[in-house]
Amino acid sequence: MTDSQTEATSPSTFGCSRRQLLVGSGVGVLGVATLGALAACSPGGSSGTSATPAADGSLAKVADIPVGGALAATGADGKPILLVQATAGTVTAVSAVCTHQGCTVSPGTDKLTCPCHGSAFALDGSVTHGPASTPLPTVDVHVSNGTVFLGKA
Repeated sequence: MTDSQTEATSPSTFGCSRRQLLVGSGVGVLGVATLGALAACSPGGSSGTSATPAADGSLAKVADIPVGGALAATGADGKPILLVQATAGTVTAVSAVCTHQGCTVSPGTDKLTCPCHGSAFALDGSVTHGPASTPLPTVDVHVSNGTVFLGKA
């Protein structure tokens, strides 16, 4: 065994060889990176403001939804939806679950985007840029006294 081989495999003051320490560190970094990537592609991963249903079942005030944009909200069974106000006073909703691989689509101005693989959708849920090829499903919502509720009126 040469001096460099002895040095690389001999126990250090940490109780393991330099090689074991370096391999272990690499595995740890890889594990953290993998968890981060999985979290980004998970259906629950979302960023930004999100409206959750209130005790009365309301999702948001129309005034909280940007005109020409969308607001993230939680729909039936805790599934993410996007409340959209493409034109002033008209609120619609689409599922925020990307039809490509189930990541959570983010609201934006003039478009909805999937942070995982780059799909983009128009405010009506239609695909404007793949890899998704299927539009986002619509969700029934209605407005009463300036407040958005799930379901038809």
